Amino acid sequence: MDPDAGAGLLNPYAQTKVGNDTIFAWWARYQEAVKQGFDAVNGTIGALLEDDGSLAINHVVEDAIRVAPALEIAAYAPLKGLPSFLDLAKTLAMGEHREALEELGISMTATASPGGSGALYLAAANFANRGDKVLLRDRHWGPYKGFITGCGLDFTTFPLLPESKETQYPFVDIEGFKTELAALCSTQDKVMIWLNDPAHNPTGVSLTADGRMAFLEAVMESASSNEHVGHTLLIDAAYHLYAEEPHGWGQTIREAIEEGWPWTENLLLTFAISMSKSHTVYGLRTGALVSIHPDAEVTEKIATVMGVTGRQTWSAAPRVAQFTISEMHSTPEGGEAWGNERDRMKDLLVTRRNLLKETCEQLGVPLNPTHDGFFAWLEHSEPEAIAEKCAEQNVFLVPLTGGIRIGLCAVPLEQIPRVSQALANALQ
Repeated sequence: MDPDAGAGLLNPYAQTKVGNDTIFAWWARYQEAVKQGFDAVNGTIGALLEDDGSLAINHVVEDAIRVAPALEIAAYAPLKGLPSFLDLAKTLAMGEHREALEELGISMTATASPGGSGALYLAAANFANRGDKVLLRDRHWGPYKGFITGCGLDFTTFPLLPESKETQYPFVDIEGFKTELAALCSTQDKVMIWLNDPAHNPTGVSLTADGRMAFLEAVMESASSNEHVGHTLLIDAAYHLYAEEPHGWGQTIREAIEEGWPWTENLLLTFAISMSKSHTVYGLRTGALVSIHPDAEVTEKIATVMGVTGRQTWSAAPRVAQFTISEMHSTPEGGEAWGNERDRMKDLLVTRRNLLKETCEQLGVPLNPTHDGFFAWLEHSEPEAIAEKCAEQNVFLVPLTGGIRIGLCAVPLEQIPRVSQALANALQ
């Protein structure tokens, strides 16, 4: 293909959009292997599959969608989202800590979005100056780069894990984070941090309660010390309802306020919420951006800005899942039925993770720490080479910057030992 094709039609940024998404490219390779008759293992896709390979669906949600009134399927939603859904989004973000936070004077706002990706776009489009760098962990979901650069931003990173094992915070590099945050504060008047936690994609690692508090304290200290620099901490909570502490951040924020930590005007906490995984409605593209701040005027302004941004980008987020999910959670019976199905699917992941860790340990495969969610991770300096060697054994995983993403969500339990053996063989 001529690299200059369309140069007279496409703007310079559009011309930088090349190649295929890595995850979907490796998924296509798995599908081709199956088509050719090979007994292949799918560890590529980021959707939860049953042990028979079919898509795992929360049938409580499915049943509710199938009986939704025609109006709720066909009509536009309000530009900011259905009020009942926006209220639910706040609860999904904060959990049982929401009421206590509101009693402590914290104001909350939410805007519906097309999935968690839409929430990330809202943040990238509004919480940083064009040309600024967003602070990420050095192991992160690849599409972050697209959302960030598409909004005229750049990014810098801090290490996923600390170098020293002699630390109170084994699953987050607090010192590395502080160093990079300070550097940004010296050159920008706004800083935005994206932290995918708990159940980090692509590693499956989650911060401990101590780690969360140390991270939040680092952000609060930076905001206090740099009063002319706006600080936004975005918690990407795409997988949080599959974690052992799904609302750990709500608890940490509440405890910080109760302990008297100063919440300065230049600090915003915001959550990207996704219904794709938690309610298995990937294709209905339903999510929300939830923002919290002590000043109600701030959250009101954010609500206006996000609503206008959505209107100018996708008009209104899809209505039917907003209606269905908020109706379902409006009764204890509906919430409990959904929760039972979610727990069943979470158990699939826990069982697969435990077997992967056990078999990798037996074979000497040095997996990274992994606790929650859809994925596990093997750190490696040559991820493409390892993934290719696994593919030669008809085990398909995803090579990303710095390592291999293992999609536990997609691998049937009986095939987990094949994944461990393929990695062991590849590492030899």
